[in-house]
Amino acid sequence: MGSTYSTGKKIKFKEERFKYTIQACSDRYLICTKPFNLKKIYLYTIVDLKKKIRGTDNYVFSPHTYNTKEGSEIALQELISRKMSISNRNKIGLNIE
Repeated sequence: MGSTYSTGKKIKFKEERFKYTIQACSDRYLICTKPFNLKKIYLYTIVDLKKKIRGTDNYVFSPHTYNTKEGSEIALQELISRKMSISNRNKIGLNIE
């Protein structure tokens, strides 16, 4: 798994039109972002390769800056240490093209 995905690579989900960039990754998790130019912001998704789901984090107001490698690495460490998880309310099945 780890060799298939690496930081900086692009990933496409079947239900999305544009590709995401992998900002941080481990053997289990990927943190991915893409620009949302209409509002000049970015969108993010967290992928759990083991559970085969993706979604946002479980914070109401996320403290993480996912569009930077540093911010994504901090979030990844929280995922690994189980201080943070993927939101149960906003998760969907994983469909990677």
